[in-house]
Amino acid sequence: MVDIDSQLALIKRGADELLIEAELVEKLKSGRPLRVKAGFDPTAPDLHLGHTVLINKLRHFQDLGHHVMFLIGDFTGMIGDPSGKHSGKHATRPPLSREQILENADTYREQVFKILDPQKTEVCFNSTWFEPLGAAGMIKLAARHTVARMLERDDFSKRYTGGQPIAIHEFLYPLCQGYDSVAMKADVELGGTDQKFNLLVGRELQKHYGQAPQCVLMMPLLEGLDGVNKMSKSLGNYIGIAESPTEIFGKLMSVSDELMWRYYELLSFRGNDEIARFKREVADGRNPRDIKVLLGQEIVARFHSPQDADAALAEFEARFQRGVLPDDMPEITVPAGTLAQVLKAAGLTPSTSDALRMIEGGGVRINGRIMRPSSPLRATKR
Repeated sequence: MVDIDSQLALIKRGADELLIEAELVEKLKSGRPLRVKAGFDPTAPDLHLGHTVLINKLRHFQDLGHHVMFLIGDFTGMIGDPSGKHSGKHATRPPLSREQILENADTYREQVFKILDPQKTEVCFNSTWFEPLGAAGMIKLAARHTVARMLERDDFSKRYTGGQPIAIHEFLYPLCQGYDSVAMKADVELGGTDQKFNLLVGRELQKHYGQAPQCVLMMPLLEGLDGVNKMSKSLGNYIGIAESPTEIFGKLMSVSDELMWRYYELLSFRGNDEIARFKREVADGRNPRDIKVLLGQEIVARFHSPQDADAALAEFEARFQRGVLPDDMPEITVPAGTLAQVLKAAGLTPSTSDALRMIEGGGVRINGRIMRPSSPLRATKR
């Protein structure tokens, strides 16, 4: 087992907040493998690099010899978590059918094992304990928390003071997430900074059930390619882990030099010392592009293969350094219109608003020139 100071350094790398560090130190001193939990509601079939921030941290715990529990919220996914923390709209995320949940869960398992060791990962489904709990058990669980405490959650508070409706089932979601920690006897739970309220509910419920409260490790929300907004498919600023090697590599090469370091901290498995050395080399005059290439190759190799990473680099250099176009580039004819309309008509974005966001974020170029929302295209483009 790695010494406690070294474990803490890796655990806290990139983290936004750890509650409570002194408690975690005592847990580490016990010498036993800690039970480390992170939960994911399978609300969409594909994951992007923003989702992997938590999974990477699970991998850190796994490398330190701790017991990692990857929780698939097949029960809570059918409730629908209040989505104000995700979208800023203070609405309820629509619940999914059982069939959708299970289908997405299968793809999640396939994707996360590109990061986690499947032989050392316990995959859990929270329907395992919630379905036997039944209605009576759920009512008893609801008695463990008050409405006043629920209204301390930021999005609930804003909706309540703003006169917006809050359905009773929305109050159940934080309780269910907290009860997951009871059922799993979690020592540590990971979550994004937007999950703080729910994570702390887990600590309180564990106390009610006579368990030592879990420590809470909150990770920041990864910025997307625009360097401003949270990585999101709806904003078009994401890198999907199921995308092709060339897409992943090209998108990573497009991030700013400043954002590159953020990605290194949250996405790379390189050691802190090596990343610090890269920063010194760039400060001394090394081209940051060289360091960005290493990151791109690492990420592509993780989700595809080292051979794919080498091929993606070769294609990138051919296209952007020597102006070579891909052999399989399709020819598309679309009606005349603005660039945003053309992108939608070509099927490159789901809507003109998505296209506008990509253009405004500098994500669309023609012949090396960054395009703007008003840029017209009035001819067949190849």
